[in-house]
Amino acid sequence: MEGTRHLILRGDSREMRRVERESVDLVVTSPPYPMIQMWDALFSGMNGKVAGALSRGDGERAFELMHDELDIVWKRTCSVLREGGIACIVIGDATRKLGGAFRLYQNHSRVVSSFVARGLQPLPGIMWVKQSNKPNKFLGSGMLPPSAYPTLEHEHILLFRKGLNRTFSTAAEKQRRRRSAYFWEERNRWFSDAWVDIKGERQRIGGEQMSRRSASFPIEIARRLVCMFSVQGDTVLDPFLGRGTTAVSAACCGRNSIGIEIDGILRGVSVRRLSGSVKECSTYSARRLENHMEYVARRRKTGNELRYVSRKYGFPVTTSQETDIEVPVLAAVAEPHEDCLDASYS
Repeated sequence: MEGTRHLILRGDSREMRRVERESVDLVVTSPPYPMIQMWDALFSGMNGKVAGALSRGDGERAFELMHDELDIVWKRTCSVLREGGIACIVIGDATRKLGGAFRLYQNHSRVVSSFVARGLQPLPGIMWVKQSNKPNKFLGSGMLPPSAYPTLEHEHILLFRKGLNRTFSTAAEKQRRRRSAYFWEERNRWFSDAWVDIKGERQRIGGEQMSRRSASFPIEIARRLVCMFSVQGDTVLDPFLGRGTTAVSAACCGRNSIGIEIDGILRGVSVRRLSGSVKECSTYSARRLENHMEYVARRRKTGNELRYVSRKYGFPVTTSQETDIEVPVLAAVAEPHEDCLDASYS
């Protein structure tokens, strides 16, 4: 397949000056979560009124002020997204005690309202249920009712579409779409509305301090979303790039990417991570093929042969839509030139 290009830009995602209108096919991002204490300083720096609201114990006001800043990013995001493009927002709700009152702040609901107000169509979303071994899965008064509360152990993957369904008109576009197919068994697992098979990752890249400054989510989430909602050669945007999870996922899956990061140190981490991603990505591609062969073997044991054959790989597949599938194999990532890295494939 053709190579891909990855722009890693330092800047404020409220501006997006270097991203052209309607130039992006897919957005995959996880923003800073309003009302999570580790992000107070960031939001206060964006809007000085946030700190005042927090100091007064006015959680509702602080919540709205924080989301007002994210709204600016979502407005820019909607303008750079193509007609038919998809936006995937990974975000968790927050619990906090302010002014003597403990309550839930529904970040996911507020983000949905923001995208709908900008004309995007909300789609059925996904709940990422994070596996936890914590023995104390409650907050509050312990064994005494009624003031104990469930612990939040899930995050929301919100999905939106700009306009009507995307169309593929030319023969080349249709073939590129067919090459980007996923396997039948992947479809059945990925398109569930609850993902319970992805563990939260301890982010080691950049050290503990970096972990506290980024909104990283497991790379498997990003890879799935890229494969589910874009085709090879598309451009994927992450306006809160952090340590480059979305950029690496795009490179793994044969997509171009644009990432924006305001923190210069985190931007450098993203560049290094993408530059060194060949082994990780090739392992991921090999695992997809191996997992499919294991699925074929299980079907054969039950006497269920698959009807179709992959043209490229020669192994059986379940549906005719899978016969042209090609799993990209990342071969090299060129040294960064200014804000750009180029990936090539074997």
